[in-house]
Amino acid sequence: MDQPTDKENRIRLGISHGDINGISYEVIIKTLQDQRLFENYTVILYGSSKVASYYRKLMDANEVNFNIIKKAEQAHPRRPNIINVIEEEVRIDIGNATPIAGELAYKALEMAMNDILHGHLDVLVTAPISKKNIQSENFRFPGHTEYLTDRCKVNDSLMLMVNRDFRIGVVTGHLPMRNVPDALTPELILRKINILNESLMQDFGIIKPKIAILALNPHAGDDGLIGDEDQKIITPAIDQAFDSGILAFGPYPADGLFGTSNFTEFDGILAMYHDQGMIPFKLLSFDEGVNFTAGLPIVRTSPAHGTAFDIAGKNEANPQAFRNALFQGCDIFTNRTLYKELTSNPLKTPKQAKENSNE
Repeated sequence: MDQPTDKENRIRLGISHGDINGISYEVIIKTLQDQRLFENYTVILYGSSKVASYYRKLMDANEVNFNIIKKAEQAHPRRPNIINVIEEEVRIDIGNATPIAGELAYKALEMAMNDILHGHLDVLVTAPISKKNIQSENFRFPGHTEYLTDRCKVNDSLMLMVNRDFRIGVVTGHLPMRNVPDALTPELILRKINILNESLMQDFGIIKPKIAILALNPHAGDDGLIGDEDQKIITPAIDQAFDSGILAFGPYPADGLFGTSNFTEFDGILAMYHDQGMIPFKLLSFDEGVNFTAGLPIVRTSPAHGTAFDIAGKNEANPQAFRNALFQGCDIFTNRTLYKELTSNPLKTPKQAKENSNE
């Protein structure tokens, strides 16, 4: 194999293969068919070369040839690389959540996380997993977000859905609806506002973000007529955030904010619970949306869709959300690098910081 010579200034991008029986390999392969990716990014897939070959043949995408490596440092900069999480043949059962698929999804995720935490990767893009079959002694989390937060040893994070300038996070994530009101506290909401504000600045390059906070109850409680959580829990958090210099506004009734174009006036929106944020986001961005975990020391993105078992193996999956996750992750990594440079030396202009980051 020719030794790569152009590794400098390239973003090292890791991909965990997700569930092998869903659409993960299809959207990954479709994305990697664009050779322009390899002009700026070194791509490493954590998965199975045998599974990849199966899907390449199924899709008639034999031009995507993976370079098999043992560790990230061996990656060829101008070819898609793959690190095998399993050497043996594995049974592929398209459209079904099998135990082996869950085991391999975890192994890929764990290997990729070890590499990014040790500085061998710059960005991690996680392909969709089945939250049920990945459960094991080693993985007891509702989803990627909680696992990543635990592995990064941080106290809190924020699931942030992104599509261009539309960004919406959720205070409570994978939590039953009946538990949401009791989980909400002014302290929790304030933490999420702070994470969102910091992310909008360092990850998206917005100098003074404007944030909308959604109400919990219909009509924001109608002055306590249909619930007092908005007055007693959410408003104090907004006031405290605003007093600290964060441009946080609300609480806004969700139907009114999204029923008009008013939501476009904000750089970020914070919803109180999962579906309050996910429904409007996916209605507007399902085929393009990106899931970004804000508040982590690493950069992790994912397509906003799931495993899509119902269309797996039919070559019908739209790769746009996965492609966007890849590019969004790299943009966030670049923005974060520039932000650190600027805040460590505030006398530098953004142009000078960008030039230094490319040295």
